[in-house]
Amino acid sequence: MTTANTDPVTIALPKGRLLEGSIALCAKIGLSHPELTPATRQLSFQVAGHATQLVIVRDADVPTYVEYGTADIGIVGKDRLLEQRPAVYEPLDLGFGLCRIVLAEPGVSRAQPARPARPTRWTTRRVATKYPNITERYFLRKGLPVEIIKLSGTIELAPLVGLADQIVDIVDTGATLRAHQLVEVEELARSTARVIVNRASMKTKHHRVRQIIQQLAGLQPAGSVGG
Repeated sequence: MTTANTDPVTIALPKGRLLEGSIALCAKIGLSHPELTPATRQLSFQVAGHATQLVIVRDADVPTYVEYGTADIGIVGKDRLLEQRPAVYEPLDLGFGLCRIVLAEPGVSRAQPARPARPTRWTTRRVATKYPNITERYFLRKGLPVEIIKLSGTIELAPLVGLADQIVDIVDTGATLRAHQLVEVEELARSTARVIVNRASMKTKHHRVRQIIQQLAGLQPAGSVGG
């Protein structure tokens, strides 16, 4: 029987490509609301029979909500964690929403794309991206000069109009890159949906937070741990 819990928790769910999967997983552990759907415009939902609130925020804001304690738990892509490096716990890899962060550049043609050359020591190149920190760390490791141009919209357009030489962006099937005559140079990282937890909440609301993590972990294949 479901009863109210004395340790109320707030869970932040990400708008965008991970929202549907996040809603589905929460529903499987009894955290649902009749109006909580991927198409909803409502942003806050109180779960009946639980001292649990679900809120929907921009995916890029989930780490901030959790780090500052506005949300106790969040679901967010690993790409956001690599970019922002928030001070949170990351106990669980949920396994869905797989995508890759890649460096890409224009090919010779759509019919016969050239094999892209890996970065070498040449003049400073411009790289457009939504991930300036990931990009900067990558080029620092390579010891290569780079000018990073941060964009919020369509990254693939930047090389086509001469704004940048290369891009760093997330890809799923690679169809968007091919549609813009871009070819992959190198994979920087892989990303799946992760559970993150506020550090204070792990102590002050330990029982309820651990319960939710264990319930979500029970839905995952063996070995799906955070990191």
